[in-house]
Formats: sequence, C-alpha cells, structure tokens
Amino acid sequence: MPAYVIVETTIHDPEQYEQYKAASPAAVAGGGGRFVVRGGELAVLEGDWKPARLVVLEFEDLEAAKRWYESAEYQAAKQLREGAASLRMVAVEGV
Repeated sequence: MPAYVIVETTIHDPEQYEQYKAASPAAVAGGGGRFVVRGGELAVLEGDWKPARLVVLEFEDLEAAKRWYESAEYQAAKQLREGAASLRMVAVEGV
C-alpha cells in the first residue's frame, strides 16, 4: 500500500532553504520516493489551516517512507535546512 509524507513548512531563511531544496530531490529519489506536490498555490477550502508551503511525497509503503527519513542521504540534506525552516511532517498509508 503506498504511503505519503505530508510536510508543512515555514521558511525563516529563504537563501539557506534553497540549499535544502536543491539537495532534497536526490535524497527523495534515493529513498524510492517521488514528489507529488512541491510548493505551489494553496486554496484553503475549510477550517483555519493556512500553511505557507506544503510538500507531499509518495513512497511504496510506510516502511519505505520511514527508511527514507532515517537514511544518511536525507539526514545530510536535512542538516542544510537547520535553522532555515520549521517543519511539521507525517507519513500516512494511502489507498
């Protein structure tokens, strides 16, 4: 069953965050994932949730998503964004 990683990002340092954005695609691909959503215009349809930036990644399954997150390649990319952005991230099984 596919799994999706949903990330809400608040950027504090756009220049530094660009370094992370440049490094993250290789880390995602290396973990067997793909971008489904990477930023883009948002429309709040209900409630008061107003994320500044959303990213959605797709993986083969929940275990693959967890392996990607823990991978050395993603941890190296993650260090590039330290102090540049605050994230809230979840992984969820799809249908």
